[in-house]
Amino acid sequence: MGFMYILKCADGSYYTGSTVNLEIRFHQHQHGEGANYTKKRLPVELIYFEEYSRIDEAFYREKQVQHWSRKKKEALIEGKYSDLPELAKKIWKKDA
Repeated sequence: MGFMYILKCADGSYYTGSTVNLEIRFHQHQHGEGANYTKKRLPVELIYFEEYSRIDEAFYREKQVQHWSRKKKEALIEGKYSDLPELAKKIWKKDA
């Protein structure tokens, strides 16, 4: 089993990660034992997660979501799935 998760840091930024044990990993982040990024931005809040049958699937999803814009991550967090395709198009147009 694996999880892809998004944390909201004290500075308002988002951190995206993956793990096999969400409860333990969140505890690590909260106590400064997680990633360097979150250590400097405590406290953190778990605001979103997805569950997968295998950790490699969660890791793949983590890498996908990490590259998304803030607006696209917020649409995912808020459950606005129909907005995701349009937000992806805006990124491509911006890069063109």
